[in-house]
Amino acid sequence: MPTPVKKPRIGAHTPTTGGMAKRSIAYAQEIGAEAIQVFASSPRTWAMPESKPELDNAFKIKAAELDIETYVHAPFLINLGSPTEATYLNSLASTQYSLKRGAEIGALGVVIHTGSAVDVNHVEKAWKQIHEGMMPILNALGDDAPYLLLEPTAGQGQSLVKKLDDLEMYLKALEYHPKVGICLDTCHVFAAGHDISVKGGMSATIDLLVEVAGIERFQLVHANDSMDVCGALKDRHQNIGDGHIGVDPFKELLSHPAVANAPLILETPGQEVEHGKEVALLKKLRG
Repeated sequence: MPTPVKKPRIGAHTPTTGGMAKRSIAYAQEIGAEAIQVFASSPRTWAMPESKPELDNAFKIKAAELDIETYVHAPFLINLGSPTEATYLNSLASTQYSLKRGAEIGALGVVIHTGSAVDVNHVEKAWKQIHEGMMPILNALGDDAPYLLLEPTAGQGQSLVKKLDDLEMYLKALEYHPKVGICLDTCHVFAAGHDISVKGGMSATIDLLVEVAGIERFQLVHANDSMDVCGALKDRHQNIGDGHIGVDPFKELLSHPAVANAPLILETPGQEVEHGKEVALLKKLRG
């Protein structure tokens, strides 16, 4: 008999208020998620609370029982390319902490935004500081540690990754470390100017990502429609089919062989009801 074709898992970012073992797992079950993303600490502060092993283990056990893969989104404040020393140092500490928390809850990957040099005159130094600060952190990771997943932003300002081609610079700065992967956000890449809404556009964009980074590094998708038109440089997510990307490109995405090992995680407006409908839609498109 022919070997079954592997298909990407589908899920959403889940709330953690009330505890991951309760709220996140219950949310995942309610919407039919096969993979989830969580915040392991506040996404909008530098706070790094102490771990609670009993709660982490309870979450890991439940996720394993239900065969749910987990990913962590690191705080939004992280900007490894910042010219402000305090921001840079806090970003390093927060990234290291997020990788530690990811390991503690059994996450496969930890997502960070690729960030900005802020000042056009700081770009060259930004790459240098990313290399100097991150290599010790990456080299200290064990084989079982989660991957650091770079998520290109919407291309605004002095973004270090304005278009997917720029990922080459980021990977060079990190010496193509084997623990570095890529998270593709469909809203971000559309906002940055890759027109995935046209027929063949999504496939061409994924082909470019694979060419630049390698298929083995393509490990996660943030599946979001966009409130704004292609090239708007605005990061405003919309529910699948209600924005300027539309439904068909996601069918194209799900059929691309490079996506087989990259789960789709929704970061769209709404909660259980809306996400449940979108998970069902994506599963239908997956076939």
